[in-house]
Amino acid sequence: MLVAHQIEQYYGESHTLWNVDLSLERGECLCLLGRNGVGKTTLLKAIMGLVRLKSGTVLCDGAKLENLPAAARAKNAIGYVPQGRDIFPQLTVEENLRLGFLGRRKGASDWSARIFELFPILQSMAHRRGGDLSGGQQQQLAIGRALALDPKVLILDEPTEGIQPNIVQEIGDILLRLQREGLTILLVEQKLKFARRVGQRFAIMDRGRNVAEGPMSELTDDLVSRYLVV
Repeated sequence: MLVAHQIEQYYGESHTLWNVDLSLERGECLCLLGRNGVGKTTLLKAIMGLVRLKSGTVLCDGAKLENLPAAARAKNAIGYVPQGRDIFPQLTVEENLRLGFLGRRKGASDWSARIFELFPILQSMAHRRGGDLSGGQQQQLAIGRALALDPKVLILDEPTEGIQPNIVQEIGDILLRLQREGLTILLVEQKLKFARRVGQRFAIMDRGRNVAEGPMSELTDDLVSRYLVV
């Protein structure tokens, strides 16, 4: 469903991604792991077209994306929840969600009622400004906005960062539900308990390179100690 192949990327003279490969089957959740600064967010931005590639290919459901702008990648059914959420604080919850609907591809399903079913708090706060919501509520809004695209692939960058435990639990429940319904999920996550709960497979990055991957059951204490413990 989603393939990133031999991704090379530079920031100026700094070589940040080195021949990175990543692939996800339809309906699975892959957790991208690694310490801070190893290139995880850069890889997500490369997949989304937010940073320029030096070389490599990006495919979603067979369509080549690496030469398309970010907006076109959204229309190719990729929903993106960036680190820090990036909602529009001066717009209402409803207005933030409408922006997501604007990016839908032709023939996409209408997620209006479904978003409020998944996140009832957003319906009750539909006319409040996004900036007035708590961090957990803003994260739910950011995920809802991405789902408004009716994506085939959902990419999330540390969705549990700074979120209260009960909202973390709710987000995990929703990701598992969406995955059972066939949504493909690429997740960058620091909380190992959360990653192990929602992910079927893991991939670990270190210094801009792939260093390990496999079923979540093979994420051993040795790998955690070598590549994840600070």
